[in-house]
Amino acid sequence: MRETVSTTAASQAAAPATVTVRFFAAAREAFGTKESTAEAATLADLISVLTAGADTEAVTVLERSSFLVNARARTDRQAPLAAGDTVDVLPPFAGG
Repeated sequence: MRETVSTTAASQAAAPATVTVRFFAAAREAFGTKESTAEAATLADLISVLTAGADTEAVTVLERSSFLVNARARTDRQAPLAAGDTVDVLPPFAGG
């Protein structure tokens, strides 16, 4: 998963950073791992990196997931990531 994808003006301005990606629940099952590292300049780039070569289930999980960067909700997918950031992939949870 060490691939860099730059598709936006924001990502072209920011240098790719190595980040830790933690997968929870269905994301963990879809990606087959609890944690990984990747290089990306923005959250949008990270999603592109993660979906490159991923199966349909993993792509679907990412499309439905919320993301935390350093334990804070991130909705702006063009904001830059910094080296050492931790990105949590949180698919929708169901419970009773």
